Amino acid sequence: MADRIAQESVAHGPRFFRAGWDRWTLGALLIAALVIAPLIAVALIALFPTENIWPHLVSTVLPRYLANSLGLVVCVGGATAVIGTGCAWLTTMCAFPGRRLLEPLLFAPLAVPAYIGAYALVDLLEYAGPVQTALRGAFGWTSARDYWFPQIRSFWAAATVLSLGYYPYVYLLARAAFREQSVSALEVSRALGQGPWGSFWRVAVPLARPAIFIGAAVAAMETLNDFGAVDFFAVQTLTTGIFSIWLEAYNAGGAAQIACVMLALILGLMLVERRGRAKRRYHNMSKRYRPVERARLGPVARWLAFLACLAPFALGFLLPVGVMLGHALDDPAVWQRAALWRAGFNTVWLSLLTAVIAVAAGMFMVYGARNSASRLPRLLASVTQVGYAAPGAVIAVGVLIPFAALDHRVADGIEALTGYDPGLILTGSTAAVIFAYLVRFFAVAQGAMESAMGRVTPSMDMAARSLGRTRGGALRDVHLPMIRSSILAAGMVVFVDTAKELPATLILRPFNFDTLATHTHMQAKSEQLSAAAPSALAIVALGLLPVVILGLQKRRG
Repeated sequence: MADRIAQESVAHGPRFFRAGWDRWTLGALLIAALVIAPLIAVALIALFPTENIWPHLVSTVLPRYLANSLGLVVCVGGATAVIGTGCAWLTTMCAFPGRRLLEPLLFAPLAVPAYIGAYALVDLLEYAGPVQTALRGAFGWTSARDYWFPQIRSFWAAATVLSLGYYPYVYLLARAAFREQSVSALEVSRALGQGPWGSFWRVAVPLARPAIFIGAAVAAMETLNDFGAVDFFAVQTLTTGIFSIWLEAYNAGGAAQIACVMLALILGLMLVERRGRAKRRYHNMSKRYRPVERARLGPVARWLAFLACLAPFALGFLLPVGVMLGHALDDPAVWQRAALWRAGFNTVWLSLLTAVIAVAAGMFMVYGARNSASRLPRLLASVTQVGYAAPGAVIAVGVLIPFAALDHRVADGIEALTGYDPGLILTGSTAAVIFAYLVRFFAVAQGAMESAMGRVTPSMDMAARSLGRTRGGALRDVHLPMIRSSILAAGMVVFVDTAKELPATLILRPFNFDTLATHTHMQAKSEQLSAAAPSALAIVALGLLPVVILGLQKRRG
């Protein structure tokens, strides 16, 4: 039946489409090309710069940028692995007071962008902050020369904030891995003389190692993408280097060359992650699978476990939200400022439009690859996921420079024909910003659609086609009703990620155009936390939105 339908569709179609290159295939290829194009543009600009400053970069600033970036990747990757794995083990394997409450709350720091955590930590611990002020009052100190206090705007402070913001990536995957482990393996290790610590270190952790490694790799990629936190802590990384070389030295080629170094690091992390995942596969061989039974801890151990799980949540969520809330309540008038509401409106409509386009494009590409007779769309579908791993600053370089060149050519052509100068149509509007968002977060929508459509058996497509439905009709009448919840979930994730995106927005936004992220960054950089607090809290509220909605759906279900 399926072969007959395919033969009929080819026979009745135009001659150009008879080799499997139908409209769905061409649409999927076009989407993939648009997503990959900015990354290719970065490579071409770096290879053929107008002014080659690569030798100067290598001999001056690049080693410092690279060392700081690699140092943060190592520190954040290691810290997130320790914090996330420890919290996942305690909440999954142990019974202690407050476990049921802390188990979902440990995800909350993902709703707080790292730059908001940086603003809160500096405000709390700086010389004029409440901590040092209280110390001087308690001990009678009159100046900073009277006592020692660690430097706040430093590499280690940046690593701490990034680790507290990204450990939920490891916690999420490690928790799932521990919950899927059979208690039989742990019982065997205990029977062989291993204590609780030995069973954890020699059995549970190796079984969960792929999940822990993947989570730490994601945290490392997010660390490379960060700009707001490292800029506020005055740590010079590859991302801040792109801003410096481009916006201060006005050298696009040098910025592209630094962006290529970042892409190489990202691709290296992706290859290591995929290789680690492929080589370490552990299977449950027991036919008598039993879920893990939580261990009863002693009176002291149970409270230590509670504090160990409470600390990351308190430092990664409660502290930054509390500091921002305190500033927001200091001056209620800041909530009425027109700039804040304009930034909020811009954030909502940009994020909503990006989510709709990304989900629609992801659905089209996945469905096109699913129904294509050619292998090429399926191969390109995996390549487009690099966009999500690529830092926002890198994507911005690959979007702005080609768009600016196209803008000038279009404007010159229109002016030559009509005598009217239309200005910069793409880079002078939000078109470039939206396109960068789509490149950055397309993989999220694509992955969700691929997972959702994978659950729809191909026989349902065949049945719909045999009843006279076209491919578009089968998508509308069969697939969409079945994957509605996945569409909503993918749209929410893209919406939230777009609302939090800072580096690409800072580079590509039109003049006098702000989102909540850029408004927060600019106000905090000017040391006006009271003005930055409302927009920061709005970003956190948007970040919590998917958790609340999915929780309500689960409760109704």
